[in-house]
Amino acid sequence: MVPSVPSSSFAPSRSLSVGVLGAGTVGTQVIRLLTEQADDFAARSGARLEITGIAVRDLSAPRDPAVPAELLTDDATAVATGNDLVIELIGGIEPARTLILAAFKAGASVITGNKALIAAHGPELYAAAATAGTDFYYEAAVAGAIPVVYALRESMAGDRVTNVLGIVNGTTNYILDEMTTKGLSFDQALATAQELGYAEADPTADVDGLDAAAKAAIIASLAFHTRVGLDDVSVEGIRDITADDIREAQASGCQIKLLAIAQRREDEHARGVSVRVHPALVPADHPLASVHGAFNAVLVEAEAAGRLMFYGQGAGGAPTASAVLSDVVAAAAHRVHGGQAPRESCYARLPILGPEAAITRYQVQLEVADAPGALAAVAGVFGAQDVSINSVRQNAYVGGQTAVVTIVTHPAAVFHLDAAVEALRRDEHVAAVISVQRVEGE
Repeated sequence: MVPSVPSSSFAPSRSLSVGVLGAGTVGTQVIRLLTEQADDFAARSGARLEITGIAVRDLSAPRDPAVPAELLTDDATAVATGNDLVIELIGGIEPARTLILAAFKAGASVITGNKALIAAHGPELYAAAATAGTDFYYEAAVAGAIPVVYALRESMAGDRVTNVLGIVNGTTNYILDEMTTKGLSFDQALATAQELGYAEADPTADVDGLDAAAKAAIIASLAFHTRVGLDDVSVEGIRDITADDIREAQASGCQIKLLAIAQRREDEHARGVSVRVHPALVPADHPLASVHGAFNAVLVEAEAAGRLMFYGQGAGGAPTASAVLSDVVAAAAHRVHGGQAPRESCYARLPILGPEAAITRYQVQLEVADAPGALAAVAGVFGAQDVSINSVRQNAYVGGQTAVVTIVTHPAAVFHLDAAVEALRRDEHVAAVISVQRVEGE
């Protein structure tokens, strides 16, 4: 048996300077781990990683003791342009974009967790890294510690991805989980999420689906080798989900989740990429239905590999720092041993399809006349729009004249389903269309 060699016995022949932009929750954890586990990171990368500067907006703000006060500066440009590796954890578009471009121009490799920036300016950043001959890593931009970016960019480079379905926002998953398990209203669950620090004081980016949409754009770009921007993603948040929606989902044996969905379509009706974010019913026996609390999960389907599931903590200082530091080690190793991170792969150039081209199922709750032939008429409306019905469930009578029924369809193009719903609203046998929910997952 060969004894393990303590990391302290390694003596790297060189060192690499590291600049950190931002010292918030994630930045603090990155700095702490780089300092406390310096020998391990030196052994893994082949170089000692030395933090030389930490750029912050307010030098006088209270800091965690893990952040060395002597390394703090408000000169972010100097940090971005004066180091071998630059870790950007500021967030947002500016000044992050300008600083990263400056870092590439100065020859630095860049590691970021900035999903909004990548979704908006990914091609520009890729091109700048390629011109400089340096690395651009962003594992932390999608699903925290879960290695989704690595899987799509590298592990599955030899396969053909067809679908990606994921819970990529922990805040909304926590809110929906509280509504489901405790019977809370949306407002009550949101307040609890804010008290626990899962949701910001302004929760717009989370509950309106914008955070998930940025991640969906990145996922689709990687999965389908096609440039997908934030504007290409159809987005619907969870503000309108009610306690009645939750109860009806449970009665149907489902859970409501906010999903990021990326599909490749190549059939007689459409060819291209469909990317969307919206709440949907997920059958209780589907893997994503069992994702609770603030956890994330991503399900990838590929032609050769089949179905792959990635699950774990999608947010928080330590989990996100883990993803950042994996990229730091890779970028540092390339500096020492040679090699480069994968470049942008957009050779496929598939058309971006509108939301109407998506393939999905619907659950439609109707109030219909309690009379012979009413259900047959309703079924005829679906059939006229090329939508097949999977199941029909009668819930209750309303005043003796009408009944509430829940209909679940087979998968069909969304434009057919939307046309069917609109026709139902006009049909004389339908008193009301009570609710319309998408159903995802087999």
